[in-house]
Amino acid sequence: MSLTSQLLRNGLFALATLTTAFASRDGWTADYDAAKKQAVSEKKDLLLDFTGSDWCSWCIKLDKEVFQQDAFKTGVKGKLVLVELDFPKDKSKLSDATQAQNEKLRGDLKIKGYPSIVLCDASGKPYAQTGYQKDGPEKYVTLLTSLMEVRAKRDAAFAAAAKASDPVEKAKNLVAGLKTMDAELVENCYADVTAKIAELDKSDASGFVKEQKDAAAKKEAAEGVMKGLQEFMQAKVMPLMQAKDFDKAYATAQEYLKANPSLADDIKIDLSLNIGLPRFVEKGDADGANKFIDEIVTAYPNHPIAKQGEQIKQQVKAHIEKAKDQPPVAPKPE
Repeated sequence: MSLTSQLLRNGLFALATLTTAFASRDGWTADYDAAKKQAVSEKKDLLLDFTGSDWCSWCIKLDKEVFQQDAFKTGVKGKLVLVELDFPKDKSKLSDATQAQNEKLRGDLKIKGYPSIVLCDASGKPYAQTGYQKDGPEKYVTLLTSLMEVRAKRDAAFAAAAKASDPVEKAKNLVAGLKTMDAELVENCYADVTAKIAELDKSDASGFVKEQKDAAAKKEAAEGVMKGLQEFMQAKVMPLMQAKDFDKAYATAQEYLKANPSLADDIKIDLSLNIGLPRFVEKGDADGANKFIDEIVTAYPNHPIAKQGEQIKQQVKAHIEKAKDQPPVAPKPE
């Protein structure tokens, strides 16, 4: 191979390697470590966008409606380093190194859905999170600006803790810092600070340790309820739904609800609607479905479902009309 060929080959390889470090959007990077260095040198925060660029409809909407707009680009200029952490179906879009980086960050920050927008300080410590929001780029920039104020409050409280000489006073200031942030974010990313509080405030004068234990117990209980519900659905309800015995499935679900009156309203409503409506949809009975929806709305007048009744009716109506247009399915020969 000639020297020119070698140089050309090496140059192209280097270029290919370099381009994998940058996101597909102008002004965004896919290189997290480089983004942190930039944030430090330019005294900016980080915006991490956990996205599914080729499959997540809400991610695509957020990108189109907000991130691609000049109002967003102008609004965050000088404030944020933008980092795209993509999880596409087409893995060929990303290098192996970028995929590994993204997976690690997803695990470290315990990301559960897409899009997840996480704001971090220059060191990578998260302090706020959000997702898709409607109303365009200007409103989104306003939201991000308000969320960035959380870091200032957090840092002020942590600075006060560093200056305090009394251990309990230090702990109380650390607690104040944590209170500025979302509880789930604190649980996921601030174990080091919560451990320090327990160490400093051995008598729990702040009440924070007890509060954390109570929250953990409540979460464990809620997870137990959900596990029980999932097992019930899998063993008792789903076989009936699959057999299209919708009346019995609904009756079985109602028995479960009566036996578990402490379930959250969200669960009661979801269970009733998802299992109750197929009884009417299968028969094309829009009137019966509307009456059933009205009963649910009346039973929960203070729940958001009370404002969603008409929307649900329209969805059911559209589903029934679409089903009528479908040709009947011939029974399979035995």
